[in-house]
Amino acid sequence: MSAPAPGRQRSLGASLLDQVLAETLDPAYAQAAAARTARAAGPEDGGPRPGWLRRYRGQLLVALTLLLAGLLASITYGEAAAGAQGRDTARQALRDDIGEQSDTADDLAAQLEELTAQVTRTRQQALEASVVGQRALEQLAEAGQAAAVVAVSGPGLRVTMDNAPPAADSDPVGGSEEVAGAGIVQDGDLQLVVNALWASGAEAISINGQRIGATTAIRQAGKAILVDLNPVNTPYEISAIGDPQDLSNAFLSTPEASVVAGLSRDYGLVFEFARDDDLALPAGTNAELRWATPLVPAPAPAPDPGAGPGNDLVAPDRTIDGG
Repeated sequence: MSAPAPGRQRSLGASLLDQVLAETLDPAYAQAAAARTARAAGPEDGGPRPGWLRRYRGQLLVALTLLLAGLLASITYGEAAAGAQGRDTARQALRDDIGEQSDTADDLAAQLEELTAQVTRTRQQALEASVVGQRALEQLAEAGQAAAVVAVSGPGLRVTMDNAPPAADSDPVGGSEEVAGAGIVQDGDLQLVVNALWASGAEAISINGQRIGATTAIRQAGKAILVDLNPVNTPYEISAIGDPQDLSNAFLSTPEASVVAGLSRDYGLVFEFARDDDLALPAGTNAELRWATPLVPAPAPAPDPGAGPGNDLVAPDRTIDGG
């Protein structure tokens, strides 16, 4: 760059260019750099040394945060472990109570069975001693068979019901609950079959070993079916004693059997039946005895002391003589 001619004024652009070339660093930047250099200088350099708290402040904050997190995690784990231990203790106590009550119920049931057998034997011996008692035994046997309180065996019909099998292409996630529910055996289906068998002339009926009597109920409890308050599971086997030929023909002609056959056809319920020459049905539950009256013969009338042997008592004549 050539110098301007003497006596000639410099242009504004040239003055700015000279200032930029002369001052290459902003004063503020220069001050900040000088202060940073002074802080970094040691005592031998004459600069102050920063405190240890300022130097390790970041590390202390990280350590304190980790300490608090660990403390919270240990407290949470302790509470969770204590809660789990308390739940396990309560659950084990419930298991022990259930086991004790079940053992007590089994013992009481065994005692009841033994006492019932003793009463039956005593009654049998007492009634067999007289002709009237033998006739009473025959009546008791007939009544016991009608009330389903004695075990019976003989030929008959066996009906099997079960839930519909799942379809080969069924989707367990997106399947229809309505279709699945329609393919499940319900208490009403078993009631239809039992009523049809009674109407067809069955002499005794049981469902999965539970004897059906005059007071036996077939009810649904959630997803379980109760027969005489005892749960039964699929497949449901309904055994009926009677003449196999007549019983099967009469059963198939009932409207109840037609309804169940329609459910099998429409929703896939398993509905099968077969004749059986050797069915064994257990005894049902005895009815609860609420009251009883002892059969004590009426006492004979006491003889009149004034009447001697051979003297007949004659009623006095109460006829009024009109004369």
